[in-house]
Parts: sequence; structure tokens; C-alpha cells
Amino acid sequence: MTDGPPEAVGTRFAFTVEFDGRPFMGWQRQAHGPSVQQAIERAIRSVTGEQVAVHAAGRTDAGVHGIAMRAHAQIARAITPFRLMEALNARLRPDPVAIIDCQIVPDDWHARFSCLGRAYVYRIANRRAPLTWERGLAWRVIQPLDAAAMQEAAQILVGLHDFTTFRSAHCQALSPVKTLSRLDVERSGDRIAIHAEARSFLHHQVRSMVGCLALVGMGRWSAQNLRDALDARDRARLGLNAPPDGLYFLRADYPE
Repeated sequence: MTDGPPEAVGTRFAFTVEFDGRPFMGWQRQAHGPSVQQAIERAIRSVTGEQVAVHAAGRTDAGVHGIAMRAHAQIARAITPFRLMEALNARLRPDPVAIIDCQIVPDDWHARFSCLGRAYVYRIANRRAPLTWERGLAWRVIQPLDAAAMQEAAQILVGLHDFTTFRSAHCQALSPVKTLSRLDVERSGDRIAIHAEARSFLHHQVRSMVGCLALVGMGRWSAQNLRDALDARDRARLGLNAPPDGLYFLRADYPE
């Protein structure tokens, strides 16, 4: 699938986008269902009359959310960032997508290729009671989780590794080798947040790592089991792929 139609000559706008992933098939334009990219491109067309492509810092799966996804588009119409943001937000309703920041950037700034790092957070509700307003916004795990054991095991995955075990069979990355700069597990009451940071991630990598850490927290896996799964470089050795509900694109980092 191509990134879309050629970009028009004009001003390059960078957006910070917040979205609830539940109604969407993911960020990327899809032929078989709605996407966040389509919603924003449709809003731009409504405001400017222009058919432009919106490029993002990363792609998200169906049901994954965005706290501060970065994206850009080239727009020919003369308009200020504030007026563009206001107009897009008006056209995006009732889709659960909001442009929370809009800036003019140089023409060589690219949301994906200029990005130096990406950060995700995965949210777990560790409780027996069903989720109400958070349904689809966190992963409910009813078994007690040992967050300290999860944090200790998580450090096995930090650094440069072949993450084939934690990579979707549909991943299109050229190499399974990635450098994970952070993987931390933090508990606050019955909530567990898992923070993952890297220059880039493989398809399903974060969800796969979270699923295996949950097995460690349940006592079903040891840290050695996690290390063995990593060293196996075999997707069949994956213990559990966490659902998309609790995953949020948190941040994209760029040069100053």
C-alpha cells in the first residue's frame, strides 16, 4: 500500500494527534475499515479542498490509542496553524480524534523519517472487578501480578537484540534487530503501567513483550523463561500477545 497521493506544494504542518483507537482499524489507511489517517485526510479535504497524504511517526494496530502521535501534511492553502487546527477539529467530530497541537515546520521535516525515538505505555488494570468506563482502554488481568518480578525480567529485553520471538508474522520490517532503550514496569494501586522506548519497534513487539511479562507477573514464567524465549528467535516460543486495549502511543522525539 502506498502512502497516498503526491503532496502539493505549500506549507508543511506538523500535528500532534490524540485518538481513541476503539472505532478504528489502526492508524494507517485501510480498504476494509475506518482509520485515523483517513479521518484526518477527510477533514483536511473538507477544510482546504485538497487531497493530501498525512504521514505519521508510527503505525498502530486496531484498538491501539494515541496520546500524542506526531504527523504532518503539506497544504497549499494559506492558513494559520491555529485556524487549521480549529477547523480540523470541527470536521473530525464525531470521530474520537483531536488535533491538540499544530505548527509550521521546514519542508524537510518528516513525522516518520525525522523521528529519533518513539515511546509507548501499556496500561493494565490488575483487578477482579470488570472494567466499566475503561473497557477497551486497559487490559484487565484478574490474577495478582508481581510487578517487581516483571520489572526485573523486563531488563533482559533492554538493549540490542534480535526480537524475532516478539515480532508479528506480518511484520514488514527489514530486520528483527532493534535496540530497546527502556522497558519499565510501575505499579500504583491496582494499576500497572509498562513503559517502552526505542528508536523504532517491530509490529506487535510491545504487545508481545507485555504479554510475556504478564506471564512472569502471574508466576507462570520465570525470568529465565523470558530469556529463553528471546534467545530462541522463534515466534512459536512467544508465551502471550497482550490485547491492543491497553496500548498507547505516548510520544515521538525529534531533533531540537
